[in-house]
Amino acid sequence: QVQLVESGGGLVQPGGSLRLSCAASGIRFGLYVMGWYRQAPGKQREFVASIGPGGTTNYEASVKGRFTISRDNAKNTVYLQMDSLKPEDTAVYYCKATINYAQYWGQGTQVTVSS
Repeated sequence: QVQLVESGGGLVQPGGSLRLSCAASGIRFGLYVMGWYRQAPGKQREFVASIGPGGTTNYEASVKGRFTISRDNAKNTVYLQMDSLKPEDTAVYYCKATINYAQYWGQGTQVTVSS
């Protein structure tokens, strides 16, 4: 049974930082592309960042230079370090695991950036 469990969300002031974690079980974690997506109220879910099995990373333009995705294959965990947070980063953040023939989603964690 595949599980992706996100944690680390919360309320932070503009300019602050948060680190999200996504712990995976039930998959051969090291073979999967791991990604972070977000969905703000009234908007579609959008790509934030991804990291391949070999460590290749990709970022959505608005978060490049502020967010850093990383993975620890020994812990089956992917992270998203979010710095210089802005109110427009407010959303539910979801973890996704993808391989050729399958994809899995976590349940999401709320990030609110507000003073």
